[in-house]
Amino acid sequence: MKWLGLMVLPLVVPALACKKEEPPAQAPKQPPAVIYGETAAAEDPANLPAAGEAPPPVEVGGNLAPMWTTPLHTLQGKPTTLAAFKGKAILLVNVASKCGLTPQYTALEALQKKYESKGFTVIGFPCNQFGGQEPGSAEEIQEFCSATYGVTFPMMEKVDVNGAGRHPVYQQLTPIADDAAYSGDIRWNFEKFVIGADGETVTRFSPKVKPDDPAVIAAIEAALPKS
Repeated sequence: MKWLGLMVLPLVVPALACKKEEPPAQAPKQPPAVIYGETAAAEDPANLPAAGEAPPPVEVGGNLAPMWTTPLHTLQGKPTTLAAFKGKAILLVNVASKCGLTPQYTALEALQKKYESKGFTVIGFPCNQFGGQEPGSAEEIQEFCSATYGVTFPMMEKVDVNGAGRHPVYQQLTPIADDAAYSGDIRWNFEKFVIGADGETVTRFSPKVKPDDPAVIAAIEAALPKS
């Protein structure tokens, strides 16, 4: 019996030595949850009203050609141009984080969610020229927009929209009149320009006209790419 035990042992031990333990299965990593402010809950496209009647757009033809190639930087500092969005309907708006009109971000994001798949984007340009209401750094603006309003649309670097340092994009846009025949300087935060997907029409709206105004929605729908 002892001899049999000695013969079996060498056969069993090497087999045990070669056996590798499988590492425990790990759950797939999930991206960290984004905690939005209470206002983000209102960013439901279903809350948007139906389109109304849009003001007649201004026919600009090829006059905006320089605007598309003007160098820009995103809020994250990456170089870009508006040409990256050519072929889409664009709602271009100067924004601020500490303005009485700042809650317009809610409707802007709802518009982004509803029309993005149809060839549309909002593009925000932070500006600190109106009551010093956009004083933060790029990082602070990004955090505010994401955490408070869940903004997903493109945001550009902070610019001047009026005066000697007026950004070239706004040099092209400010001569365009709204339906009340106003043209010239940007009047306050959240002045809006709806640019047609063909780049040849622009509809201007004053800051007090909310992004979910039926006239704005109608202008956006008219500006979408023609299928």
